[in-house]
Amino acid sequence: MSTTFQLDTSTSRATPTPKPRKRLTVPRIRDHKQDGKTKEPLVMLTAYTARQAQLLDTHCDILLVGDSLGQVIYGLDSTLPVTVDMMVNHGAAVVRGSYHSLVVVDMPFGAYEASPEKAFEVAARIMADTGCAAVKLEGGEAMAETIAFLTNRGIPVMAHVGLTPQAVNVLGGYAARGRSQEEHEKIMRDGKAVQDAGAFAVVAEGVIEPIAVALTQSLEIPVIGIGASAECDGQVLVTEDMLGMFERVPRFVKRYENIAEVIDKTVAQYADEVRTRAFPTADQTYQPKK
Repeated sequence: MSTTFQLDTSTSRATPTPKPRKRLTVPRIRDHKQDGKTKEPLVMLTAYTARQAQLLDTHCDILLVGDSLGQVIYGLDSTLPVTVDMMVNHGAAVVRGSYHSLVVVDMPFGAYEASPEKAFEVAARIMADTGCAAVKLEGGEAMAETIAFLTNRGIPVMAHVGLTPQAVNVLGGYAARGRSQEEHEKIMRDGKAVQDAGAFAVVAEGVIEPIAVALTQSLEIPVIGIGASAECDGQVLVTEDMLGMFERVPRFVKRYENIAEVIDKTVAQYADEVRTRAFPTADQTYQPKK
């Protein structure tokens, strides 16, 4: 038994609760793919808070504390201004709110590109301060040396190829990758490079489907698609996108619910009841004892 912090939904407070630590591990995720094939795709979603993690944990294999929190939580225009402190704070919250899923934390832009040594310094802090199981970084061949440096020193790495949002200024936007033969070949080389460097899995984002399928079939590690193909070894989406929290979402997102509409209706009802003094009633107030 080990102690983890679970959110008490009756008080909205995180309290220490002893629970069996039955988290999925990096080797179990890696071994999900055997002989180049995956029987049951891996389920991965983003999470940024303890309560969100608690709700997603039962259904997911991997929870990604993505640098997408820059846009989703902080209202930034891109992921580029996200800091290590942001990732650490939200990563720790997600670890506290879960006990089953493997928790992976994104390394933000500028935190790992300078050198393998700098990347190790940042990754070690993220893992120590959050309790996560792995970090994720963007880039293929260019990051292979860094991935090898980290994995050889005990830090599991999930790679990210194809459309890499942190390189949006170089790429010229968020368009799908792989339309040219040059891009096709680069994606395949990047996948092979991160696998050979020791990455235990790789996210393929915004990749033309035939290339996503070819990449999945060519690698021994799980390929997790986002805007790629159902033939990938797993799928990931930004949770707020698939729940319908925003009006506009990428083409590859399927909205499973319209939570924004639910929130709008609920808050409108609350506001009306406050303004008409219909809330609170005797049920929500404290009355003198008789």
